[in-house]
Amino acid sequence: MRPEILFPLYAPVTSLKGVGARVAPLLEKLAGPVVRDVLYLRPHSVVARTRATANTAVEGAVQIFEVQIDAYKPPRAPQQPWRIETYDGTGVLTLVFFGSFGGQLPAKHPLGSRRVVSGKVERFGLNLQIAHPDYILPLEKAGEIPLFEAVYPATAGLPARTVRKFALEALERAPNLPEWQDAAWLAREKFPPWREALALAHAPTSETDMAPQTPHARRLAYDELLAHQLAMAQRKAERRAEPASPIQASLLAQKVRADLPFSLTGAQERSLAEIRADLAAGERMSRLIQGDVGSGKTVVAMLAMADVAAAGGQSALMAPTEILARQHFETVSGPLSEHGITAVLLTGRDKGLARADKLRALASGAVQVAVGTHALFQDEVAFQRLQLAVVDEQHRFGVAERQRLQAKGEAVHLLAMSATPIPRTLELTVYGDLDVSRIDEKPPGRTPVATRAVPMGRVEEVEARLRDAIAGGAQAFWICPMVSESELVDLKAAEQRSAELRQKIGPGVGLVHGKMTGPEKDAVMADFADGKISLLVATTVVEVGVNVPNATIMVIEQAERFGLAQLHQLRGRVGRGRRESACVLLYDPPLSETAQRRLDILRKTDDGFVIAETDLELRGGGDALGLRQSGFPAYVFADPFAHRDLIAAAGDDARMIVARDPDLTSERGKALRILQELFDWRAGSPLKDAG
Repeated sequence: MRPEILFPLYAPVTSLKGVGARVAPLLEKLAGPVVRDVLYLRPHSVVARTRATANTAVEGAVQIFEVQIDAYKPPRAPQQPWRIETYDGTGVLTLVFFGSFGGQLPAKHPLGSRRVVSGKVERFGLNLQIAHPDYILPLEKAGEIPLFEAVYPATAGLPARTVRKFALEALERAPNLPEWQDAAWLAREKFPPWREALALAHAPTSETDMAPQTPHARRLAYDELLAHQLAMAQRKAERRAEPASPIQASLLAQKVRADLPFSLTGAQERSLAEIRADLAAGERMSRLIQGDVGSGKTVVAMLAMADVAAAGGQSALMAPTEILARQHFETVSGPLSEHGITAVLLTGRDKGLARADKLRALASGAVQVAVGTHALFQDEVAFQRLQLAVVDEQHRFGVAERQRLQAKGEAVHLLAMSATPIPRTLELTVYGDLDVSRIDEKPPGRTPVATRAVPMGRVEEVEARLRDAIAGGAQAFWICPMVSESELVDLKAAEQRSAELRQKIGPGVGLVHGKMTGPEKDAVMADFADGKISLLVATTVVEVGVNVPNATIMVIEQAERFGLAQLHQLRGRVGRGRRESACVLLYDPPLSETAQRRLDILRKTDDGFVIAETDLELRGGGDALGLRQSGFPAYVFADPFAHRDLIAAAGDDARMIVARDPDLTSERGKALRILQELFDWRAGSPLKDAG
């Protein structure tokens, strides 16, 4: 039940003055459906005005003038503006209006009338002018022009000034709420109360007031981070409270491991030990293995599956695409089957009798390991005793999908895998409800990828060398950049590039792009993996984890447009076999300093975690590392870069709260429940699940 004190904030936006049938859809699109969403809109800039006269005006500044309307100059052609000449006693100031409404101006502002005007001062030849003044009012209304005006986001049909009016009304409705923060922490950080922090966010008097490090901005960011961390800590505690049958390290897994043609790295050993400790603890495991492409996550998961099979249980490994599921099946089925552990592949392609046989084998327990796609959690799939769910690239699945798979057994252990390196400072925000194991070593024998940066002017030279390599039996990727906001424009550019490469290199050029369906992409990727395609042109990031050992060249066009982590992921597509591999970063000179550093770090290291940390430093706030696609929460106030010191503090605070007051029944606990409602972060909330 939502606390009554919050009812005003959860009223529909139509309860705000002036939000009728026409405005409501626009405001909902901009902010959201309830008053709280409008309250959370904040200014993106501030206009600071000074009073001036024509002879003291400052070019480029927004200033206020008292003038007399002296003359109207209508346009001589439709594309020309209306001009109003005004005089303030010290000089002439021209007001310029483009568009059809100029004809209404003489009636509103007659010749000889005195007006107060405000706008950005520009010089046009020898004349001072203001194009489209933001205010033009009678003198008696001069007080209505604010010296500082916060500028809010706007949308077509809803100007920024109207949005500001709605946001300030939403602020009036915000109640004074009981304090949920620790008193000593508030004093140390000099945080204002919640209501005051919001009022300050809506009343900036300079750009400095909108900086992320102001006390009010940090207060609101910390509130949001704490609400999120608390929800994840509660979820983690709930899972741990659920008993599960202990599973011990087994002789069977030891035999599987002994037959592997390689030794585990130290990081793999450590991760396996952490997983086994969880499985043996008698409570439900929720662990993530984070490791670079090719670091050996699947092998560690396979040994855990062998332990589960030895204990009489079943495991399911779910991947986001059919090609990845097939790849995992090929990795685990051989080593497991040699020791009597049967694995089956289940995808959307399975039909008829073959599918029925697989389902019977799973339901009877004749099969110990199921590898597949979304097909694994369909209603007709039943397990005899599912004990371990392994989810690859887990952020690609919704929380409901992961839960449907885990619901096919009792107290099913969860082992997630991710090849997207997350900086340690951000790990809690994405994986706060999971225990994390890091595989930060590469198996010996992997060929380093030689990385070169080449200007776009030498593209024909790159194409010629590519043609020679392909003639020698190599395979290659060619990644096209996102050059516009329009997918169709990007697609056209990629189609032109693939047609050009087909002319120069031959018919074995394939294309994969964002407009294709999943099965269509899978079919092209399968042809590439089978060697039917020599060169794959792609507009989107090529599937994480796709293994084509024969692919030895990666060309990334306009590499400066990509983030570091994205470039690293793309480079990870090659160098997966024994042959020497290369990554060519084509760029448009001149490079910015940041782009130069980005390409330099990529040439110097292939450690995904080092690259992720560097990327965060280079990008700062915003969508660092393209994290929106990696299950990263869409925060309102918190900035993952600017507020990274607060993330760890919120995580520590959340763990302490759950340990001392798991049901949130204390006075602070009751206030924290209000906080969770304010941000929709609750332990059981499926809407904003990150881990």
